[in-house]
Amino acid sequence: MLSGLLIVLLPLLLGYLVPVPALRWQQRINHAVNSAVYIILLLMGISLAGLENLSNQLAKLGGNALLLFSITTLLNLVALWWLSRRVALKAGQSPVVKDAPTSKLAAMQGSLLLVAVVAAGVMTGLLAGPRFGEGLFSKADLLAEWVLYGLLALIGCQLRNSGMPLKQILLNRLGLAIAVTLALSSLLAGLLAAPLLSLSWNEGLAMAAGFGWYSLSAILIGDQLGPLMGGVAFFNDLTRELLAFILIPLVIHRHTALAIGYGGATSMDFTLPVIQQHGGVACVPIAVVSGFILSLLSPPLILFFLSLSG
Repeated sequence: MLSGLLIVLLPLLLGYLVPVPALRWQQRINHAVNSAVYIILLLMGISLAGLENLSNQLAKLGGNALLLFSITTLLNLVALWWLSRRVALKAGQSPVVKDAPTSKLAAMQGSLLLVAVVAAGVMTGLLAGPRFGEGLFSKADLLAEWVLYGLLALIGCQLRNSGMPLKQILLNRLGLAIAVTLALSSLLAGLLAAPLLSLSWNEGLAMAAGFGWYSLSAILIGDQLGPLMGGVAFFNDLTRELLAFILIPLVIHRHTALAIGYGGATSMDFTLPVIQQHGGVACVPIAVVSGFILSLLSPPLILFFLSLSG
């Protein structure tokens, strides 16, 4: 049980031990992470195409993703609304942010590109499957597993060299409170959703522990529970980000903690420009700390919960 967890966590830990002071190499690592994510999502799409009764399976995927997303969103919003009423956090004036997305569609472009990659994988599997047979899907699974190990090592390296010292995290109480609130409410949602998704309690927790990191949650879940549940995790966390782009401008001046926290792990990267643009510079360190904590928690939590199935 724990041996499988160790095998998958080992690349993450090894990557975390590698200091990369040179900015040029940090940029190369970031590019490599992006490339690995695209490759694995493409392979996940190919694996999805290998499922029997694909149309029924895709309908099931969509229904399960919607169910998990609805429960998670409800609990997240209630918990973050409660926190917003108890912390003295107010957004500042909305500045003009250089290179910020000029529309919600522009902000969502990266997310939609990942959906397109999965769709391209499904189409590739459907077109190539009849020619290459089941070997195509088994090789896609095997290749995805090896790319995953490399991706985890690179992510560990990213986290180590993110420039976020532990002292800065612990001193930012608001960012810590937002991250803990989001994490606990998400895990509770996973527990509630598990029986409805025909999952064990620990698998439900794993499904909910992506905290918006859709590229990683889909890969880790898909590796252990199959491409169908990997797809559920992907669309559950992806929809969180898409809703965050819409929600942040609407509520950040009334419920600042809710607006910062709902994006989950994406608050430190994808949704950060929107938070800064509508909430001001004062929101940035809180969002970065919150997103970083959730990014740090997500991989080991997913792997730990999945390891309990053995």
